[in-house]
Amino acid sequence: KGGAMIRAITEASDTNIEIEDDGTIKIFATELAKAEIAIAKIEQVTAEVEAGKTYHGKVTRIVDFGAFVEVLPGKEGLVHISQIAHERVNKVSDFLSEGQMVDVKVMEIDRQNRVRLSIKELLEKPAAEAPAD
Repeated sequence: KGGAMIRAITEASDTNIEIEDDGTIKIFATELAKAEIAIAKIEQVTAEVEAGKTYHGKVTRIVDFGAFVEVLPGKEGLVHISQIAHERVNKVSDFLSEGQMVDVKVMEIDRQNRVRLSIKELLEKPAAEAPAD
């Protein structure tokens, strides 16, 4: 899979990329702009999801208990049904659909590397209703 990824990056950026045994990455390009494209794509692929950070991701799957969102290429997390909106959510599909782009906040990454996401944390809390007289 790694070789296919490198090939895709070299084709998209019109560069040559070599990866040394020690992990050093060498990028050969005829123009700085092409090298910068390759660097950006490599950073995207190797980036790690960080707790507390906000990402703009794509809803990849909807399940009864929430939705999976890809926050970085090949890295996804779960927005639990309770973290979709401030109001009660009965059906995930009433609020989200596959392919939809959403902003999510990483709440935590557990010991099993599962990423827990929230949309609700990024939404303004509804104003408390004034008590009726």
